[in-house]
Amino acid sequence: MRYTRNRRFRRRNALHDIPLTPLIDVALTLLVIFMVASPMLNNVIKVSLPKGNVQEDAHTTQEYVVYVDENNTLFFDGKSMNDADIVKALKEALAGKEDQVVFVKADEAARYGSILELIDTIKDVGGIKHVALATQQKRG
Repeated sequence: MRYTRNRRFRRRNALHDIPLTPLIDVALTLLVIFMVASPMLNNVIKVSLPKGNVQEDAHTTQEYVVYVDENNTLFFDGKSMNDADIVKALKEALAGKEDQVVFVKADEAARYGSILELIDTIKDVGGIKHVALATQQKRG
């Protein structure tokens, strides 16, 4: 009888040490994957900017960016919108702010007329000092 009690008691105490090394390895691997993948998620909208020689002011932050892709689809804050929705979103984002710069990053294959119409509608929003057309630096 005494022998069976000791056997049960030993089984309960056998799992007193849980190895944490595999758990830490998996957690750190997932952390590295998310650190690498998260900046790529912000650049989901593919726009091929026209090339230019003028360098933009380094002190200007690009907080408000409107994208126009090659199909003339408008994007603001990562969402596809039409002209009226972009004006509404800009008014909400710029509420109480003055002298802000809105950047328009339009694909070089986008229709020129639609970009000018977009710039005109953005200029009507209050609190905007400039609407800047973004370009890519020429190499060479």
